[in-house]
Amino acid sequence: MPITEDVRAAARAFLDPDDEIRYIFPASLVVSSRPYVLIVVSRKAVKVLTTGRWQGRLPRAVEVEYPRQTRIGPVTVHLGATFKLGGIQYELDEEYVAVVNAADLERGAGELPPDPLPDL
Repeated sequence: MPITEDVRAAARAFLDPDDEIRYIFPASLVVSSRPYVLIVVSRKAVKVLTTGRWQGRLPRAVEVEYPRQTRIGPVTVHLGATFKLGGIQYELDEEYVAVVNAADLERGAGELPPDPLPDL
């Protein structure tokens, strides 16, 4: 399901005024009492925003921030799509695997993302 404009607008409030959202996708912490987060990739940073359990997907606070050159993937899709960011395991819908790969490719390190289906 795509991220709605009201969620994007709420996420922009957590960025610097001269920054812009490049990629945004929902994820969930594998084991947590506050599992729902939004990962926002901007020109300057990668931010993990917590969301309210009862407020849908609207961001509430910045949980952690990483430099833009931080690699988000690789995403493993063996038993559901998962990735590690800052040593924390996250799950996401498979429809967002391409978004993670695009964000990693755009960081400019010259690395290509791994083929998610190497056996095909």
